[in-house]
Amino acid sequence: MEVHQFKKDNLRVNVFADRNALGQAAAEMAAQQLQQLTALQMPVNVIFAAAPSQNEFLTALLSYKGIDWRRINAFHMDEYIDLPANAPQSFGQFLRSRIFEKVPFASVHYLNGNTPDTECVRYTQLLRDNPPDVVFMGIGENTHIAFNDPHTADFEDKQWVKQVSLDDACRQQQVNDGCFTSIFEVPTHAITLTVPALMKAATIYCIVPGPTKRQAVRHTLMAPVSSAFPSTILRTHGNAMLFLDQDSYQPL
Repeated sequence: MEVHQFKKDNLRVNVFADRNALGQAAAEMAAQQLQQLTALQMPVNVIFAAAPSQNEFLTALLSYKGIDWRRINAFHMDEYIDLPANAPQSFGQFLRSRIFEKVPFASVHYLNGNTPDTECVRYTQLLRDNPPDVVFMGIGENTHIAFNDPHTADFEDKQWVKQVSLDDACRQQQVNDGCFTSIFEVPTHAITLTVPALMKAATIYCIVPGPTKRQAVRHTLMAPVSSAFPSTILRTHGNAMLFLDQDSYQPL
């Protein structure tokens, strides 16, 4: 059940009672759009985030039977460098187990963190050839989007895919999420889609439940639009929606 709805600049904000209601509502809206897009064009290019914050949304999205997944190309937005592809913390592995192998996509394009130099070139070309239509994403505890942490985020980046270092807050979030037992286990570098690559999509669904994201959400909505708080860029997008629950939302 939706509790509250409002706009902050261009960003439409939807607040729900809990993360299950959030995930179900976001999935219903996304499923309707994917049905409309796949009826009109082929392919439809969709970028997925890999994080526990997306679990309820992805589960609900899979429950919709009218989506023609065979007309959708799937991409993901970031991956650790030098982490084995089959490691449970791999974002490709996360998405493989939760959605990429559960429905018959037209194609699935995994980021390979073991060859970062060539992978940035390869994935950039894939995205140039298949411009994103929809992005499903979250916001990090430090307000990063994908792995664009405040110290590397560039709203005018000329690159679409690049290598980045991860700040301590980002790495600690991976521990907080239960992906690693210690910050010392978390890789220090990753490949990420850049802010302009994500913002290129016609529609963005940003799914952010949980109490650990409350401060980041407040910065997203209240801080000046700046790379110091990368998620603030969402307020400038023409069709971005932010989905919150009562744990992540603090009344402004």
